[in-house]
Amino acid sequence: MSEERFDAIVVGAGPSGNAATYTLAQAGLKVLQLERGEYPGSKNVQGAILYANALEELIPDFRDDAPLERHIVEQRLWTMDDSSHVGMHYRSEDFNEDKPNRYTIIRAQFDKWFSSKVKEAGATVLCETTVTELVRDVRGKVIGVRTDRHGATVMADVVILAEGVNGLVGQRSGLRDIVPPDTVALAVKEMHFLPREVIESRFNIKGDEGVVIEAMGTITAGMTGTGFLYTNEESVSVGIGCIVSDFAESEVTPYGLLEAFKNHPSIKPLLEGSECKEYAAHLIPEGGYHAMPELYGDGWLVVGDAGQFVNAVHREGSNLAMTTGRIAAQTVVALHRKREPMTKANLADYRTRLDGTFVMKDLKKYRGIPGFLHRNRQVFNLYPKLFSGAMQTWFRVDGVDKRTKQKAIFNQFRGGRSMLGLVGDAVKLARAWR
Repeated sequence: MSEERFDAIVVGAGPSGNAATYTLAQAGLKVLQLERGEYPGSKNVQGAILYANALEELIPDFRDDAPLERHIVEQRLWTMDDSSHVGMHYRSEDFNEDKPNRYTIIRAQFDKWFSSKVKEAGATVLCETTVTELVRDVRGKVIGVRTDRHGATVMADVVILAEGVNGLVGQRSGLRDIVPPDTVALAVKEMHFLPREVIESRFNIKGDEGVVIEAMGTITAGMTGTGFLYTNEESVSVGIGCIVSDFAESEVTPYGLLEAFKNHPSIKPLLEGSECKEYAAHLIPEGGYHAMPELYGDGWLVVGDAGQFVNAVHREGSNLAMTTGRIAAQTVVALHRKREPMTKANLADYRTRLDGTFVMKDLKKYRGIPGFLHRNRQVFNLYPKLFSGAMQTWFRVDGVDKRTKQKAIFNQFRGGRSMLGLVGDAVKLARAWR
């Protein structure tokens, strides 16, 4: 392996790495993909959401054989206090279309399938191989990688780093700093297995229909974060995640937070009688646009979670990962065909291409939201209690006239936080949203 040279090396076999490798191989480039796990997806046991559009750009007929769980027909958004939730949901028969827009998947199965497509395209995939550092020439240009296989060195014209949020190869090679703890979340998940018919009855769905619940509020114990629940074919993925720096400052453990979430009155009935068979924890980039590292340089590109490509506001990740992987590969293919060197100046076209996509447009649009939420903890503790109290007062029919109830609700908000403060937060959030 150390004597062989490739047109490109991709580090990592997650969605972004597979998208990049597949695109390169489809274009006829000689590409090597290195994955430290036993097989692609071996470190991912959790359920997740797949956004079809990004994968269709790569494999239009993926629905024919991809391991998909359920297509989403209903989205629920909950604001929770300790004993209740206030929420909204959207359900549409339109989502029962011939080519559904969103699916739940099991990452271990999906990543393995995606890797099979990568191999079919002609790429060389080598697992159980850790990249220890990047190899540079005398001018500092990246020209290959060094692995833990007896220190073997593999040479290539360009290296695409799809190594995940920690970006250890990039760190060790001096391309990026250590990820700040206030820009990354630690999420813990469990897979709870239930008979298919129980899931369908409990969530009012049929066939391959699915439901997603996303929640925020006191469930995160005052920390910045969210909880979630996804329906799979014969299981339910349930989890919760918060910013790492918040965990460091708190006495709350991730597993303790998850246990409390599972036992919340709004969640517990949905899991009743289930058998938990899998538990996983993983890091999710949450810093967004302001936390992005350098995305390209002489002989290298960064894609997926390693580049902070996650839309934390809309909980989108897999589509950004696959899109950035595809576009990075397309940049490389274009340069390869023109026989131009993989210099920083030439690879800057990657950023130019990205700027024209939804990826950068969305990250720029919502760049102020993560900071706003981190600075305004009342969004996660005070406001959910106020909303719940207002609903309690309004929906109780107890002989009190509605005008008196309206005054009581106003006084609840005024007592917890001035109406001016609430309006002020709404204005600040709107500005951050713009």
